[in-house]
Amino acid sequence: MNPLDALAPLIEPPAIGWWPPAPGWWLLALVLPVLAWALWRQRHRLLPRQGASAPQEAPLDPLRLAALEELAQLPRPYDGVPAGPWLQAINALLKRLCRARWPNDNSHTLSGRAWLAFLDNRCPAAGLTRWMILVEGGYRAECRLDDKAIEGLNAAVETWVRKHV
Repeated sequence: MNPLDALAPLIEPPAIGWWPPAPGWWLLALVLPVLAWALWRQRHRLLPRQGASAPQEAPLDPLRLAALEELAQLPRPYDGVPAGPWLQAINALLKRLCRARWPNDNSHTLSGRAWLAFLDNRCPAAGLTRWMILVEGGYRAECRLDDKAIEGLNAAVETWVRKHV
């Protein structure tokens, strides 16, 4: 005789309907619509707008555009060419621009560190005080710059022209 034959038959559990739901489901049914409404109200903070993804730079005035164009046309002193004339041309361009922007500041009379400090006060982002060669290089007999220095100075001057106040 098999001991399993003595066991009683399985009792099936009663069928449970889907109604009424447990108390936790009632709470969830109340919270979900409130949460959906709150997210809908805050959608402007959560999702970035398509048109305003990056801040746009303000259009440049004609004076800045002319200065940038002149800066781009200046021949850069690559391959060991003396940099003095290029540095003097950049200085002259900056002085003309400053005289047009601030005619009462007498910026055209400044030289050396005072000139670079004046430029940096108008646009600290350019960092022109690091480029002492800008004011000294025009007076050196054989001032030569490497390609990295030429590009760095040109980028700093371009930044100054674009962003000065």
